[in-house]
Amino acid sequence: MIIYPAIDLQDGKCVRLTKGDFEQQTVYSRSPIEQAKAFEDKGFEFLHVVDLDRTIHKEKSNLKTIKEIIQSTGLKVQVGGGLRTKDTVEEVIDLGVENAVMGTAAVNDPDLLIEISQKYKNKISVGLDVRDKMIALKGWKDQTEISCFDFLETIKNLPLKSIIFTDINKDGMKQGINIEDTLKMAESSNIPVTASGGVSSIDDIKLIKSKKKISGVVVGKAIYDGLIDLNELVKFNA
Repeated sequence: MIIYPAIDLQDGKCVRLTKGDFEQQTVYSRSPIEQAKAFEDKGFEFLHVVDLDRTIHKEKSNLKTIKEIIQSTGLKVQVGGGLRTKDTVEEVIDLGVENAVMGTAAVNDPDLLIEISQKYKNKISVGLDVRDKMIALKGWKDQTEISCFDFLETIKNLPLKSIIFTDINKDGMKQGINIEDTLKMAESSNIPVTASGGVSSIDDIKLIKSKKKISGVVVGKAIYDGLIDLNELVKFNA
C-alpha cells in the first residue's frame, strides 16, 4: 500500500481545509518545500499535492512551488487541483510529476479524459470527490446528481494511474474514512483506488491496509495535528 502524505497549497503556504471549506482553513507551514523534505527524510517516497488556488482561480496557481518540491526532493509527486484543460494537465506533467489528477474536467468532459489518458498512459489519475455517493465538482462547490459508481462505468477501462476516492463529509474531520464506499469502488474497478478523507489514526491505516483491494491512502490533517506519528506511519508504506 502506498502512503501519500498530503500538502495542500494556497498562496504558497501549506494549509488544510475542513470539508473542503475555504473559510475553514488552517495554515500549517509557510514552507511547503521544507515540509516535503521532512516527509522524504522520514522515508516516504510519494507525495499528494493539491493546488487549492487553481481549483477556484483559473489564472492563479502554485506551479512554482510544486516545481521546487519536485526539484528539491526525490519524491514521486501526484498533483491535482484545477486541471480542467489539456494545457493545464500538460503544464503539470511537464514539471516532472509522477501523475496528474483530473477531477471536474474528467466528469464534465469524458472525451478530454479519454484523449489525455491515451496520450499519457499511466500518468493520469481521476479524483472522485463524493458527498453521499454523488460527485462534487469545482473545488467541491458544485454538487452533481452523478453517482460515483455510475461514473466508474465510463472510465474503468481507461489506462489510468489511479482513482483517488475522497469522501467530502469525512475530509478534515478526523473521524475515519468511508471504508464501505472506498472498498466498493476498489472492488468494482481494475484501476487502483486510493482512499482519501477522514484518516484519523494508525488504526484507520491498519483497516485500509487490511483491505487488499485498496492500493493507497492520502493522509493529511491527522499528520499535521499530531494524531499520527510519521515514524509509525511510514512502516505501512509498502
